Amino acid sequence: MSVIIPPSLPAARIDRDWRATYYQDMADAVFFSDADFEQYKAFIYKESGITFTPTNRSILESRLKERLRGIGIDSVKTYFVKISTDKEELKNFLDTITTNLTRFFRNQAHFDALERYVIPELIKIKQKTGNNTIKIWSAGCSTGEEPYTIAMLLSEILPSPWKFEILASDISLKCLMTAKEGFYQENRIVGIPDSYLKKYFDKVEGGYKIHANLMSKIRFDYHNLKNDSGQRNLDLVFCRNVIIYFDETAQTAVINRFWDAMASKSFLFIGHSESLFGMKTQFEFVKTEWATFYRKFV
Repeated sequence: MSVIIPPSLPAARIDRDWRATYYQDMADAVFFSDADFEQYKAFIYKESGITFTPTNRSILESRLKERLRGIGIDSVKTYFVKISTDKEELKNFLDTITTNLTRFFRNQAHFDALERYVIPELIKIKQKTGNNTIKIWSAGCSTGEEPYTIAMLLSEILPSPWKFEILASDISLKCLMTAKEGFYQENRIVGIPDSYLKKYFDKVEGGYKIHANLMSKIRFDYHNLKNDSGQRNLDLVFCRNVIIYFDETAQTAVINRFWDAMASKSFLFIGHSESLFGMKTQFEFVKTEWATFYRKFV
């Protein structure tokens, strides 16, 4: 380990700071060795498809420390045995290590494309079959902002007698609890149009609560994207800023499972920083004046 010493620092402070850094590095190495990292990395990939690399190792390590403190275990080796044998603790562990950044109307261009292109296309397609229900899956829904955004938008734009059903899933039980509650602090409702806020939320102490009628249109459920969802004939899938955490093999597997779950003519939205380019998939790329997305047309 090399240390760059500013010339203005007193020798005693230099020695103290160097020793603190050295011993902290030693403690971290003892807590989570390279062998431990490789073992956890392989296990996490096997159980969820999420990939950790040396670049984001520190994230895994810090979240492991947080979880171990919470349940009173002081060894990553002991904890590894626990998550290998305890399915409930495995869910808690995967909850701890996942990133859950979201907001209402995140990436507005996607919702513009949904309103102005995708929904009109789906109505044209489905009205020929006499089926007036649009089935949607928000995969990796986090704390619920995405499915609630979709529900508000469709409530506004779908003509009678059209209806919609939304399945919203996530690997984080903690996030799903927040989503099901439908309560958001004031700093979380940024981006919601005032007309939507007045129509679909109640102002309560400390924030806003989603109306029960809107909440009833969404079914929240735990799901690990590593597994088949059992869903079929979906018209629309949102899975944004999720597959970016998977390697190419896991990404392809997830995308192919979406294909199997979707109707013969349907649409897929992924994150703006994600792409199916170069992936072995049958989805077609669609570019509109509002946003890009993918479609299944067979």
